Amino acid sequence: QSTWGDLTNFMASNSSNSLWNASTAAVGIKASAISILKRAVTLDSDDKQSDALICYQEGIQLLLDVLKVGRDTSPALADDERLAIRKMIKEYMNRAEKLKQTVKDLNNTKYHEHIYIAENAKGYSYETIFSRFLDSTITEITVEDPYIRNIHQIYNFLRFCELVVLSPATLSRICLITGFDGPNEICESARLQRARLDSIATSLSQDFNVSLIITFNTVIHDRSIHFSNGWIVKIGRGLDYFKACNSKFDLGYCNYQLRRCHETNIDIFHEKYTKEL
Repeated sequence: QSTWGDLTNFMASNSSNSLWNASTAAVGIKASAISILKRAVTLDSDDKQSDALICYQEGIQLLLDVLKVGRDTSPALADDERLAIRKMIKEYMNRAEKLKQTVKDLNNTKYHEHIYIAENAKGYSYETIFSRFLDSTITEITVEDPYIRNIHQIYNFLRFCELVVLSPATLSRICLITGFDGPNEICESARLQRARLDSIATSLSQDFNVSLIITFNTVIHDRSIHFSNGWIVKIGRGLDYFKACNSKFDLGYCNYQLRRCHETNIDIFHEKYTKEL
């Protein structure tokens, strides 16, 4: 990434008209190429591969046009200018080719991944399951889980929140849809549940500027997590797939990667392709 990122700076440092003196047309095409390629780098950094690839291809073509205009007009491009442009084209073409393969691999994927977690299996922490989806484009996450009720389930949700606020996601809001802990919202257990969730909301707001929107739904059954970048993760047991440790001093009590799991299934989709599945 540093190579093609630094190349933009190189282009900017060589953008004066004194170095691009072949013609007014060449200068104008060069300016357009720089603008589009800078946009490509930004999209690439934001993991928007398809859009970035289009911009790379357009920018490269414009640089090729600069060479052509500089050859066919007078005064012609100087040799050092042509070498500088060719270097830029080569670097951006290398990046575009790598990105093209990445996009191809994504398009060849079924966009449905199934993970089976066997009884007592280890190695399925929230970080292992969710981290790859937490990119910088995420602004909102919706957690639908009817059983964020008991204290251990609320702790699970807290751990999930800790994971996402430390990720690259530019998060502004988490929406939690869950059920009451008890027959109604005024019973003692439900009030305690609400107080604990409100404490998480306060911490998210004050320390990370993230809003937690809590909605109670008495008929919700399915368990899923929706990320605003389009990924959907459905877990048979929701976030509550870890077994309790025998004591607070068992390995795995703090690090969920070492914690034994209940048997469950995880299905991962992307909303762009759910209609095709």
